Parts: sequence; C-alpha cells; structure tokens
Amino acid sequence: MVIMTTTSSFAFQPVLERIAEEIERTPGRGRPADYIPALAACDPRRFGMAVAELDGTVYGVGDWRRPFSTQSLTKVFTLALDLAREGDELWEHVGREPSGNPFNSLIQLEYENGIPRNPFINAGALVVTDRLQTRTSDAAGELLTFLRTESGNPALDFDKDVAASESAHGDRNAALAHFMASYGNIDNPIPVLLDQYFRQCSLTASCADLALATGFLARHGIRADGSRLLTQSQAKQVNAVMLTCGTYDAAGEFAYRVGLPGKSGVGGGIIAVVPGRCTLCVWSPGLDERGNSVAGVAALDRFTTLTGLSVF
Repeated sequence: MVIMTTTSSFAFQPVLERIAEEIERTPGRGRPADYIPALAACDPRRFGMAVAELDGTVYGVGDWRRPFSTQSLTKVFTLALDLAREGDELWEHVGREPSGNPFNSLIQLEYENGIPRNPFINAGALVVTDRLQTRTSDAAGELLTFLRTESGNPALDFDKDVAASESAHGDRNAALAHFMASYGNIDNPIPVLLDQYFRQCSLTASCADLALATGFLARHGIRADGSRLLTQSQAKQVNAVMLTCGTYDAAGEFAYRVGLPGKSGVGGGIIAVVPGRCTLCVWSPGLDERGNSVAGVAALDRFTTLTGLSVF
C-alpha cells in the first residue's frame, strides 16, 4: 500500500498511548445512540484510536482493531465517489453550507426548494447516495468495494441487523426523501434509495480500516494504489466541507477545538484528516447532545495539541 512517504518521521505511538491514558481517567463519556436499538447497548467507555501515515503505516491504541458501526462516516466516501463521477454538477443538487439544525431536520428543505444545505446532514447524504445509485446501479456496493480496497481489508461488510434496525426506525429519512422527490431532487424510487442508504450506514469497520480508507484525502485525491480518485481541487472541497459541516451543528466547536477536517457518526466514530501528513479515526460510542463522540472529540483535541498538527 506504499505510494507516498512523509517528509519526516513522527512518533505517533507514544502520543496515542498518552491520549488513551488521559481518556481512561475521564469520568463523563456521554450516552450511546439509543434511538437506533442496535447501537443502544454499546459500552460508552470503549475507546480506540488509529493514525495512518501516507505510506500506509498505521499506529493504534485501545480498541483500534475492533469493528464498530460507521453510520455517517460513510457519507464522506459516498460523496467522494460521486464527486469523482459527476464533478461540479453535484453541487447543483446539494449545498456546501453548515445547516445550524439537527442532522435529520426537515425545516430548511421547504424554504430552500428541496436542496439540502450540505452532503453530511441526512437529506444531503440521501441526495448524494441517490446520484451515485443512478451512476452505478449499486451505490452501497460501490462504497463497500472502495472501502475494502483502500483499507486492505476484504472482510469489511454491512451489518444486516443494523440495516434492519435503521429501516424499522427510518420514517424521518423516508420523509426527507419523499419531500426532496417532490422538488425533483431525487431520481430513484424511494424504497430503492432508502435500502441503499440504510445499507451504507450499517457498514462496520475498525479505526485502522477507516484511517487507511481516508488516506486519499490526505494524499490530495490519490488512492492507495497510486491512481487518482479526485483532483486536488476536489479533495480540497471534500476536506473543506468536512471542516465546516462534518460534525452536525457542532462544526464550529470542532474546528475551534480540533482544527482538522473531520466527520462524525452516531456509532461513536470520527475520522479526521491532516492534509499531506496523515489520517485518523477515533471511536468511543458515548455521544454528546449533538451526536458526536465525547471521548472522540477530546482525543482529537489532545492529538492536535500534543503534535501541533492542524490546518491552522
């Protein structure tokens, strides 16, 4: 998986071990996502963190090899896969602005004519999945193939139980999809789109898998095999939207504390990018009131503080 090398070596492992020790002493860890029954039983004190360098070298601590439910983390990869296919045309159907509302809100769609604010709220992710489905006939399958290849883990797969749980409690997502379809912003039949979307969100992977899979964003669009997925400009666009919109309506606080492009998921995972240097994934299933991992944000905050690595 070697395609690029960093300009200088950095001792990531001692940093990760120090962070894990500090997180272990942290009393409050939040609560798992109880509105998704398959996630509600997760232990909020679980913690894992991995860093992947540009050449594929991975460092980790805690539960960094333990698979977890990726949920909204997959929205980054689906966005990249569709952007690579249709380019700027995508941005005619989804915006690039923070929403300021909960990730499953219907409010803005009506007065913005069915155009979601950004690709990382649920409405925006549905649009991106719909457009990828039109271009590939199997958006979830395309995502799975990509992640298996970039992570080097052919065992990655969807969790049927989680997908079924999402589907059984997916009325709000169905409402979003139908509402956008009424404005002509959805191409595929709603049941097909929802099936693809719930499968996408049910994917399980470890911190190591996801840190490696995110590497193309640190390599300015270059995949693990040296081929180009995105132009440098497109990779910059994805990183920018992650920075401003990747942690729901807490993106400003995340940028202030962490200073990296990041994307969180209600499974407790967060992926983050240091362009030109490395990628990270942290997992701890206890969430704050905005749906972000409490320990995950704290760990990334400490990482950028201890290493001095940020985009600022």
